[in-house]
Amino acid sequence: MIDRRLFTNFDWTLLVLVFLMAAVGVLNIYSATAPYKIVGAPYYLKQVYWILTGLLLAVLVCSIDYHMFEDFSYWFYGVVLILLCVVLVVGKTSMGATRWLHLGFVTIQPSEPMKIVIIITFARYFNRTPVFNGLRIRDLGYPLLLLGVPALLIMKQPDLGTAILVALIACSIMLYVGVNWGTLLTVTCAGIPVAFAGWHFVLRPYQKNRILNFLDPERDPLRSGYHLIQSKIAVGSGGVIGKGFLHGTQSQLRFLPEQHTDFAFSVFAEEWGFAGCLVVLALYLFLILWGLQIAARCNDRFGSLLAVGVTAMLFWHIVINMGMVIGIFPVVGVPLPFFSYGGTSMVTSMVGAGLLLNIRMRRFMF
Repeated sequence: MIDRRLFTNFDWTLLVLVFLMAAVGVLNIYSATAPYKIVGAPYYLKQVYWILTGLLLAVLVCSIDYHMFEDFSYWFYGVVLILLCVVLVVGKTSMGATRWLHLGFVTIQPSEPMKIVIIITFARYFNRTPVFNGLRIRDLGYPLLLLGVPALLIMKQPDLGTAILVALIACSIMLYVGVNWGTLLTVTCAGIPVAFAGWHFVLRPYQKNRILNFLDPERDPLRSGYHLIQSKIAVGSGGVIGKGFLHGTQSQLRFLPEQHTDFAFSVFAEEWGFAGCLVVLALYLFLILWGLQIAARCNDRFGSLLAVGVTAMLFWHIVINMGMVIGIFPVVGVPLPFFSYGGTSMVTSMVGAGLLLNIRMRRFMF
């Protein structure tokens, strides 16, 4: 039997908000890809297919009591970890990165579902592990092991942006649980030599160039600094009200690279200006605050941790992508949730929204 209260407590506000942002994203992808010569289905139509696929998965997620995800969290973790290993061996390589796994009828990026899996895994661990007076150094061993293995595999692809996001999601959950001040100081001090070693022995030349170009975009304006320069030109040229739909010169003349994926917001800013950007920022702000409200009103610890993790995932995507396109963060290839073109990214964001809907629907039962 299905409890009728689940339908009574369905969060229509969240669903409408997600669809509104996805619809604006499809419209923006239509404009961004208008000058492309496309063989087969256009990108905006493919994005609609992915939105519908994500919606079906979100409905599936809603139909299952989210506490069941706690019981299967380590199984999910193990399966995605295996996929991350497989993609390094037989994965599809594109633009120097091996991130995609071809499964016959569909191509997936295993690092994307790891964002959801790390949320569920950390929520399970901290739900079952009592924490008093904040996390101390000795309490971080197992969580850092759970985080470190997939993060290293993702960096091996290489995909620094996704590895950073997975780490930020995990760290956000730990901060919500509570971290001792001494632990924060120790980790910060330990991070300095780790960053030094990472710069010299882990980061690849193109990743170093992205950071150097962030500090000085003019050092290589026609190659490694080109993305950032063109993006800033597009955003700045939009002015207050923008140039109008399908009238952005940077996108329509194809000066802007990756304009339907990582730099989709640059296209939107040029066409709709500061006013349009404020509307999108307001929608995202409302989404983040709504997710935090769901976490605060949840009556069990696992649900609260889950909601905080999903909200953190969306928040860091938004902050890093928008910071990237306006030049306050290095270019790391992070999509904008519900907005940028990308199948696996859209499905991951929709599943996250499904988890929030799930928690909201069942808050009265616990």
